[in-house]
Order: sequence, then structure tokens, then C-alpha cells
Amino acid sequence: MRFVRYLKATVAAATLLTAPAAMADVQFGALYPFSGQLALLGEESFRGLEIAVDEINAAGGVQGETVVLARGDAVDNNQAIGEARRLISREEVVAIFGTYSSSRSIAASQVAELAGIPYFELGAVADEVTGRGFENLYRTNPTAEDMGKMIVDMIVDVVAPGVGREPGDLKIGIIHEDSSYGTSVAQHQQNYGEEAGLNIVTTQAYPASTVDMSSLVLDLKQRGVDVVLQTSYQNDSVLFLQQANEAEFQPAAIIGGGGGYSMQPTADAVGHDVIDGVLNVDFTQYLVNTEFTPGLEEFVQAYQEKYGESPRSGHSLNNYVGAKAILQALDEADGFSPEEIKSTVEAIDVPEGETAAGYGVKFGENNQNERASMMGLQWQDGKLVTVYPEAAAAAEVQFTN
Repeated sequence: MRFVRYLKATVAAATLLTAPAAMADVQFGALYPFSGQLALLGEESFRGLEIAVDEINAAGGVQGETVVLARGDAVDNNQAIGEARRLISREEVVAIFGTYSSSRSIAASQVAELAGIPYFELGAVADEVTGRGFENLYRTNPTAEDMGKMIVDMIVDVVAPGVGREPGDLKIGIIHEDSSYGTSVAQHQQNYGEEAGLNIVTTQAYPASTVDMSSLVLDLKQRGVDVVLQTSYQNDSVLFLQQANEAEFQPAAIIGGGGGYSMQPTADAVGHDVIDGVLNVDFTQYLVNTEFTPGLEEFVQAYQEKYGESPRSGHSLNNYVGAKAILQALDEADGFSPEEIKSTVEAIDVPEGETAAGYGVKFGENNQNERASMMGLQWQDGKLVTVYPEAAAAAEVQFTN
């Protein structure tokens, strides 16, 4: 009997020694506004990160470890700071992904910088995000400057010829929500617009939480504004478009600066007859020349299978592209120390045209992805279609005025 027990124990020990080792977990923070006013795009952004993690884990994880996401709810700036502290001190994350909202990102990334923890911004565009010279902050997505410049380029190259006017003859009105996001974009619109010789007749800020924009609409109408540039979140995008329609204010063009103008729920809320023809500049969206965006169709399929609906904006796609580039690079690293993570991502060199968003990834000055870029879009038949630049366009711009 002793021999039998000994034999069984020996076999069991041998089995344990020869069985494949279970994958360990490595935890990253996922800091987004999951509740509150910005929750819809916060959740949409997180979904892109989540799909990237699913794909990485299905392929064997990162350095043989399963990637686990610890969520933090950046419902406001103070909560973003508190959640960043919790993720670092209690969850012991090796890095943080986020955050969509520029103001939340600016607040939370200060915590990560002081703690020496890498912070990967996948969606916030404000200048200040990477303009502070932080050593631990990296941004994969395009910026407010990219957005402002492309909007001006579209006025000159697309809008003015399309309505049969010289660019300098058009009266431009700039309106924007007053956080870092809207303020940064508006400043670049002003600067690049002046360089291009545009006639900017007014620039006005408002709080994103406003519940009435009728006086702003009336002011634009009385000034005879031909082109409105609005940088906004969802609620204020819907409010402006609805109240402009009610006031029968019909400028030659409205150009959104991402945010709410990139969301299908915005189009559905205001009505497709109202939003059709409205232009927009933002991250890569889904109706695009897919030769320019390899992997986009597979992303959409994965999104639909996981969430049971189509993507609601390009925020998920761009978070997916940024996160996947980071995680794939870290698979070649040797450990997860902050120094190892930073030196690894600083060596990333993904050429343009090799991601599902079309742009490449290479970190330059202030750890900004110098290959990130935006696209020009237009709402046509209730869908957001890429119209600019020509290489990425899926349709031509349509003008009705």
C-alpha cells in the first residue's frame, strides 16, 4: 500500500511538472468617464481598448501574461485624479490607458507622472495633454492642432469652391465648449484661419452643460455667418443643430470638430434631414476607403460580435489602434517596469497605411505620435462618410445651398 501511495504521488508530481504553466495576469488601468455627461463617448472609447485587449490575449497575451483591465470612472476632473491614484496604489497597474476627455486626461496624467507610471492617451486632443513636457505620458491619437488645420484646409479646398465663393469672402463664426478641448481647437482654427486669409467675424465660448443656445444662434444669424465651426460634445452638438434648424439659420456650411459631430446617436437625435450635409473633422470613421485603413473591417466585425451593434463613433477604432500598437510592442519587452515600458514604446515605428485608422505610430517631440492624422467627413443619408483627403475618401462632398 505504501508503494501504491508513493507511485500515485510521484505520478501526480510529474504531471504538475510537465503540465503547461497557467498564464499570469498583468494589470493595466482603463480610465474613462463611464458615467456622467461624457459617458457615451467614454464607454465607446473603452470598447476599442477592450477589443484590442481581447485580440492580444487570444494571441497569447503580452510576454506570456494575460492582460487585465482595471476600470476607473473619470466622471469629472477630481474623480479622474482620485481614480488614477487608486489604480496606481491599490490596483498596482503597470500603466494607464485613457481617457477621451482632455480635461480628465490632463488631471489624471499628473498623478501618473508624479508616480512614474506610464500613461497612454488614446483619444484626448487638447494641446496641453502633451504640451507639458511629461516624461511618462504618451499620446497615440491626432491633436487639436491637426483638427484645426484640417478644418481650415477644408474651407479653402472644399467648402469655398463648393459654394462658388472665394475663401476670404466667407464669414466664419467659431463657437466652442469652453474646456481645454474646445479652447485648443478654436485657437488653432483662429491661427490657421488668419494665415489662410479667412474672415473670422466672431469666436465665442460656452459651457458644454448649457441648455439654451438660441441667443448664440441668433447672433450668428444676424452677423450673416456663412460657415460655422463648432467644437463640442454630444449634448451641445444636438442643441445647436436643433436650435439652428428651429431658427431657420442655414449657413453655407457647418463643420464640427469631432466630439458629438462624429456620433450616430447625434444624427438620430436631431434627424437625418437636419444633419445631412454637415461636415466634420475627426478621427478615422467607418465609411472610408478601406485600402487606406487595413484591418478596419475586421475591427467592425469584432465590435458587432462583442457588443451586438455597430460602432457608434470612430473613438472606439482609434483607441483600438493606439492600444494595440502599445500592447504588441510590449510583447517584445523584457518585463513591465516603467523604464522597460517607456524604452519599448519609444522604439515603436509603424508606417502610415498599416493600421485600421490609416495613420502610423511613431513618438516624436513631447511623446506625441507624429504620424497621427485626422480626416474630413460629411453626413450623407444619415451616415458619416469620409470625403477628405482624396486618398481616403469614400464619397464626394455634397452641397445643397
